[in-house]
Amino acid sequence: MKKIRFVMLGGFLGAGKTTAIARLARHYIEQGLNVGLVTNDQAYDLVDTQSLRAQGFRVGEVPGACFCCKFNDLIDVASELAADQQPDLIITEPVGSCTDLMATVIEPLRHLHGDRYEIAPLAVLLKPEHGQRILGETTSGGFSPKAEYIFLKQIEEADIVVLNKVDKLTDAQRDELVRLVEERFPDKTILTASAKTGEGFDRLLELLDETSTPAERLMEVDYQVYAEGEAELGWLNCTAEVKAAGDKEFPLDDLLVDLVEGLKNALESAGAEPAHLKVLGMADQETGIANLVGSGVGAELSLASQVRVPAAHLIVNARVATDPELLSTLVEVELQRQCQARGLELQLGDIQRFRPSPPVPTHRISR
Repeated sequence: MKKIRFVMLGGFLGAGKTTAIARLARHYIEQGLNVGLVTNDQAYDLVDTQSLRAQGFRVGEVPGACFCCKFNDLIDVASELAADQQPDLIITEPVGSCTDLMATVIEPLRHLHGDRYEIAPLAVLLKPEHGQRILGETTSGGFSPKAEYIFLKQIEEADIVVLNKVDKLTDAQRDELVRLVEERFPDKTILTASAKTGEGFDRLLELLDETSTPAERLMEVDYQVYAEGEAELGWLNCTAEVKAAGDKEFPLDDLLVDLVEGLKNALESAGAEPAHLKVLGMADQETGIANLVGSGVGAELSLASQVRVPAAHLIVNARVATDPELLSTLVEVELQRQCQARGLELQLGDIQRFRPSPPVPTHRISR
């Protein structure tokens, strides 16, 4: 039986992994290949899963913990995708606060399921703002050294470091970012790219076509610092139903952007640094998504629905350096404020709010 190629695209929260995965998947599909995607989250009701499905991709999901802690679930979901229609590739997107993927996912996959999977090099996306703040040792805008530890470990274990979103940088800023990564990690393969425009993706595809080789020794990770860094992030996933009165309609995209912009302002007032915030709206078979990838930037409509609707289903995913209870309150208040301003009826659904538990990998191979 032909092996399935296993591709993993890591990176910190807000690095642009979902956009990059969608671009890669479209390329492979255009080449006539069958592609399956697997998303991952600490909670349930994941915007990324719905976003990718709305774009027509086959997507499995591993919720409730990182891939490393749910390795068997990852294998089961990949097998389900294979049972449905044998894929040539499976592209996986781990939780943005996760590291040590080589030792806890890739090497166990190689040792236990090497007869089924051919493993691509591990690519890790880096968001310019994080690189400039953390590698440049300037103010990190609310992220503690323990959270930065996770970011640095993600780069350390990468086979390929992808400096994403360079379409937003000047040539000087791009050169400086490359220099910062090269100084800290001189042995890395580095490329600049934009998942939004496709710049640099031809080279990324070439690198991903290579076969990963086992390292003689994998990096060391202080799991106490790792756990404490993850736990500094408040995690919130929630759903809501909104409905206009009578036969009225409202522009879905405007609601999504205004909601994210309002949450950005509320978080800034509370001194809470957003790692990533996504709001998805679904109605009449149409989907819109607005997001925020950090302080100092505005809300962005990453997927436009371009519809006016009488009602919509909303999913909010927020990862913020603050107390989960405060985060929950801010989200509920802003949802109510936006709905009141539009005369919409709001019905809150399931709300999950917590700090991630310490990672306990199913397997860990250090050599």
